[in-house]
Amino acid sequence: MSDFSLYLQLGLEHIADFAAYDHMIFIISLCAIFLIKDWRKVLILVTAFTIGHSITLALSVLDLINIDKDLIETLIPITILITSIINIVLVMKKKSSQGIILHYALALFFGLIHGMGFANYLKSLLGGMQSVTMPLLAFNIGIELGQIGIVIVYFLIYDIIRRITNLQHKFWVIIVSSITALISLSLILGI
Repeated sequence: MSDFSLYLQLGLEHIADFAAYDHMIFIISLCAIFLIKDWRKVLILVTAFTIGHSITLALSVLDLINIDKDLIETLIPITILITSIINIVLVMKKKSSQGIILHYALALFFGLIHGMGFANYLKSLLGGMQSVTMPLLAFNIGIELGQIGIVIVYFLIYDIIRRITNLQHKFWVIIVSSITALISLSLILGI
């Protein structure tokens, strides 16, 4: 297996690791407000998140920034909580389509925070490698592919539940966002 394939696989595995489920919960909270027909918007949203975390991941791996791991581990669930609350507010005000720019900006900004969370993991893998460009690229592509996989699974589940229950989208957003908010609160409080 080439180094590129190895780091691609590690990126995929990292985002899909149920032990690090906060990443999955964040992607779900990003998706919650969207309909299946909005899949292009969601892909752009996930890519904005990837761009954000790629920036801080690179800066952190190159030791250009160094932020306390405990602070980052607290900020990550806060990003989930904020996203979940925004989803609920927008859907209650019937302005979910107007919040797309806000969601893109938040995904990019929150990606910066999540990237620092990925950095410790990737730093431990890279050790003393001379060139980190290829591993960083492969790892980020793996994360992006993993996130797209999470989006696909999310929308498949959403579609099945919607067909079975005939649940209105507004209520789906409230339910999913409430669940992601509660999970993030438990992470923040260490419960």
